Amino acid sequence: MEHKFKPHLLCIFSGETFRGTEDEIWDALHAAAEADLTLAQAIVDSAGVIVQRADLTICYDERGAKYELPKYVLSEPTNLIDDN
Repeated sequence: MEHKFKPHLLCIFSGETFRGTEDEIWDALHAAAEADLTLAQAIVDSAGVIVQRADLTICYDERGAKYELPKYVLSEPTNLIDDN
């Protein structure tokens, strides 16, 4: 199965946005956001991510660091104009 990178996820998952955070956790959250439910669960489990909300908006790592994702980065944009 091919996963395409969603441009709207770039702003939240870029290194510049979260400088100094655990890259492994952000990478796992990014991958989980792009995956189907079964794979997403496996990804967060293997990375030691504790999901507080099923929509991935609030998660914690094993040390208790909080990771918040705005809902707008977890869904497809609906207000864009197609140039085609």
